[in-house]
Amino acid sequence: MNLDTLLGGGRRSATGLRVVITGASGTFGRALSTTLTSMGAHVVGLDVAPREDDPVTVLACDVTDDESTSSAVARAIEILGGLDLLVNNAGIGGPAPAELAPSAEVRRQLEINLLGTWRVSAAASPALVASRGRVVMVASRMAVMQLPLAAAYGASKRAMVAYADALRMELGGLVGVSCVYPSSVRSPIHDSTAAAGLSLEGMSSYESVEGVVDTVLAAALSKRQRRDLPTSPRGRVEFFLARHFPLLTDRIVRTTFVSRVASGAFDDAELAQGAVARRDLVAGAER
Repeated sequence: MNLDTLLGGGRRSATGLRVVITGASGTFGRALSTTLTSMGAHVVGLDVAPREDDPVTVLACDVTDDESTSSAVARAIEILGGLDLLVNNAGIGGPAPAELAPSAEVRRQLEINLLGTWRVSAAASPALVASRGRVVMVASRMAVMQLPLAAAYGASKRAMVAYADALRMELGGLVGVSCVYPSSVRSPIHDSTAAAGLSLEGMSSYESVEGVVDTVLAAALSKRQRRDLPTSPRGRVEFFLARHFPLLTDRIVRTTFVSRVASGAFDDAELAQGAVARRDLVAGAER
């Protein structure tokens, strides 16, 4: 589905729009920066590791640090002369089985995906209220449909949506707050999970970066404020099922996971040994 279709109710002009994008040096951030700039917006990015070839000015910012975040957001707003749109895109994934005690990896994902979003949004809120601006949260399908072996990512994204809901209500309609729900896109965010032998390759169908970018733009530019936006036709089906038929969704995911375990896909993965050890018991229960 293209941007014009997503913007069925009409669009606002991006010309002159003052935009801050977190995670601006990553896959989505770079694509969003390039597209918005080509549409006439003024974009400043924030990233923990800016790149020399970034398409826009990107300020170094560690969203896990209060001072780094507040300083970088203030500097970005100063450069732009105000703020009309914040895209909370920074995020990481990684292996985190729910049956194991929280590790440093779990805390890192929660710190970046949830609390990093919270820090940036709090620092930007006064400027967004002044401009009657918008916030777009890049959440995840896993905010509504959890996958096994990645509990921290799903928990952080579901909590991000809860934070977005609270922010929307607290700002009293003066600032639009939208959540976008990508399914799975090929990007470095999956590298650490694959390296741990926990790839869920057989449980996801990949969608394009362009589809995610178009959906973020729809949330940012539609004349009518949008609340929740999946990023693909398949994603809309998954979102609907997870919201309205959660037991059916659980069964589909569980059955697929059990099949993956039975195939030996996780036999060499240290973090999945609990699931491997339960293989026969679970298979018997499924019959």
